[in-house]
Amino acid sequence: MRVAVRRPPQVRPTGPVAGRVCRAPRWRALAGGLLLVLAGTGSPAVRAQPWMEDASTLERIRQTGTLSLGHRESSVPFSYYDGRRQVVGYSHELMMRLVEPIKRELRLPALTIKLVPLTAQNRLPLLLNGTVDLECGSTTHNRDRERQVAFSNSIFVVGTRLLVRRGSPIRDFADLKDPKGRRVLVTAGTTSERLLRTYAERERLPALQVLVAKDHGEAFSRLERGEAAAFMMDDALLWGLRARAQQPADWEVVGTPMSTEVYACAMRQGDARFKRVIDEALAQLMRDGDALRIYQRWFQRPIPPHGMNLNWPPSPDLLVLYGQPDDRPRD
Repeated sequence: MRVAVRRPPQVRPTGPVAGRVCRAPRWRALAGGLLLVLAGTGSPAVRAQPWMEDASTLERIRQTGTLSLGHRESSVPFSYYDGRRQVVGYSHELMMRLVEPIKRELRLPALTIKLVPLTAQNRLPLLLNGTVDLECGSTTHNRDRERQVAFSNSIFVVGTRLLVRRGSPIRDFADLKDPKGRRVLVTAGTTSERLLRTYAERERLPALQVLVAKDHGEAFSRLERGEAAAFMMDDALLWGLRARAQQPADWEVVGTPMSTEVYACAMRQGDARFKRVIDEALAQLMRDGDALRIYQRWFQRPIPPHGMNLNWPPSPDLLVLYGQPDDRPRD
């Protein structure tokens, strides 16, 4: 089905900010009857329309005819821009497969889909204030975040490790215990930042410098420039960043995982019906084998923008999750 395209009017930064309309990407056949809009996030202080603040997510979607989906810009291979500025990735494809179940639940023939780019810092605020209805990217489900938002069934299992230049003396977290000091990059607002600061305090490493980048892409650029000796992040994201490098062979993912975490889609709390629709749809994708096929497309085949193949088979933990979907955090 053809995707209607229009250019939204310019609006003030104090409301949800509409950007340019994007062309229909490859998955449009999965979401027939959709108007696809690419939106900017504006300030994290953006507020939802007052008349919608007390409405359930599904009711708001029904009344507006619009489903706002949050995505990341550089979380390879989960949710990111390809070389044509189209949003792609494992998590993004799963999220787009949730559109049809939402339409069926609401008995709507069509929906306008607004794609909103998010960062690690503003993803939860923009979810809470109504700018986005659902976020599927590389967001860790933990007990601390459960106090702010609700989470779907888990969609991925990761370990927290280090990305270093090949030949680096850093092979594990213990190698950060250098009396001369080490500089390690993290992305702002991530569990890796919290874990590394806790590790430095527990191990009494006053010389360890934690450098904070605004997103994963900036962190890797700074690592390439030699501003730090390592970049700490979820192993899957590190492999994705390595795949995007001009010389992937120059980089290694090292270290015993400091933690094991799960990714999930985030939504507002207190909306049991919306969560049920999302959880049931994800569970169906996993049990039918569709989630595994989507995994293979993004982790075991060439991916954009450079055609790099991560060659990373699904872990035993992920296969267990596919067979027995659940929404439990791992911390």
